[in-house]
Amino acid sequence: MSDALKLSAELRERAGKGASRALRREGRVPAVIYGGKEEPTTIHVEEKALVQLLGTGHFMNSLVMIDVDGGTHRTIPKDVALHPVSDRPEHVDFLRLAKDAKIVVNIPVVFTNEEESPGLKKGGVLNVVRHELELACEADKIPGEIEIDVTGLEVGDSIHISAVSLPAGAENNIDRDFTIATVVAPSALKRSEGEGEGEDQTGEDMEPGETAATEQGPDADAAEEQEEKSE
Repeated sequence: MSDALKLSAELRERAGKGASRALRREGRVPAVIYGGKEEPTTIHVEEKALVQLLGTGHFMNSLVMIDVDGGTHRTIPKDVALHPVSDRPEHVDFLRLAKDAKIVVNIPVVFTNEEESPGLKKGGVLNVVRHELELACEADKIPGEIEIDVTGLEVGDSIHISAVSLPAGAENNIDRDFTIATVVAPSALKRSEGEGEGEDQTGEDMEPGETAATEQGPDADAAEEQEEKSE
């Protein structure tokens, strides 16, 4: 689980573009905390401290405890507006969370034990369809990353969300068994196999004339995922 991040803030006395520009000149970043059936709280935070949290790489998926005016707000970042040229943060939206809140977040995927995959050791390539998983998580149990063990995977094997053990408090937020990654053969490997086996290539439990899945690249679901991402 990602550790909660901490951020100190001050209340904003004035709103508007002019006031926001003045804050930025002083090294502060305007922000707002909203949600939780309460009125929005307009604040500003130190730019340097915010940039440090952004540099953790998991700011958008972390619980952020904001200390302001003697109280602590339990939040999760929802949006960070960056300057189009300098990439400096210009505004941040934080969503206020109730103690038992459940939220949807995108959690990065990390693949482990690639050296234990026979398919990869033969020269296969791990084709990653989803680098992040959309999960519904309890606010106190947001994982920093999801590890997927590729031990034993052969060329042509696919990893689906149903095969992944998610941590307690997290569940798949997409209503289908989507593909996360596939092990595919590079074109050079496929050519060498074709030269050795002749024109009529069949795999185990395949009829003559069928094309092996490894020669098609990602499976049908993986191809659909790639198409969705490109739209």
